[in-house]
Amino acid sequence: MAYHYDPEQALEELQEDAVLPNPVFVRDMIFRARLPVEATRTVDAELQTYLADFGETQKVAQRILERLAGARAAR
Repeated sequence: MAYHYDPEQALEELQEDAVLPNPVFVRDMIFRARLPVEATRTVDAELQTYLADFGETQKVAQRILERLAGARAAR
């Protein structure tokens, strides 16, 4: 079943891989880009925001999917 109809599967997929690039990979991309120091600082600050938002979004999605999966199991 496609995950967009199965919250349990969507929850599993969330644990495996998110659609957004993992912040660790983004950090590695920054290192490989060899940006000038000032650009690296700017991008690193943006990465910190991305990291926080990424984690928070995963938590919100997990709570929603757990509720949906629980409601489905209760039927």
